[in-house]
Amino acid sequence: MTLANTEIASDAIISPLAHLIPSVRGTRMVIGARTQVMEFVVVKCVGGAGDIVIGDDCYLNPHCVLYSGNGIRIGNDVLLAPGTVIAPANHALARRDVPIRLQGFMPSRGGVVIEDDVWIGANSVLIDGAHIGRGAVIAAGSVVTGTVPPFEIWGGVPARKLKDRPEATE
Repeated sequence: MTLANTEIASDAIISPLAHLIPSVRGTRMVIGARTQVMEFVVVKCVGGAGDIVIGDDCYLNPHCVLYSGNGIRIGNDVLLAPGTVIAPANHALARRDVPIRLQGFMPSRGGVVIEDDVWIGANSVLIDGAHIGRGAVIAAGSVVTGTVPPFEIWGGVPARKLKDRPEATE
């Protein structure tokens, strides 16, 4: 698959029913080795100046939606359950006399970062400024707006800490 400003590892698996929409502003889309992008996933470079970089051995399950906005960086071995939405941008809404759609966007809060070995549960939403630490788990249906430390389990709207992931036992 050849798309402008897009790098897809030769061994990545992209469903023919997935929609990868490259940037018209020069931002990049990178999909790492052995990553699988399932049917009905939308990865779209829109607005902002952020790249979408997805690491190796990730799974984007059906109906995930990723918009570039202020940027998305996904580490290795990350699981996005069905219906996950990553939208690292927020519409400006300060003026009542101007339709929201004409007000542009709020300043960036840093995009969205998902470190290695993270599981994002079904129908979760990650917005601009979300940073998920290594080994963390986000419960289904959660909304993440800030920092989730490594190896913690978070859930809810807005997401909050539920507990730590257990230590390995032998």
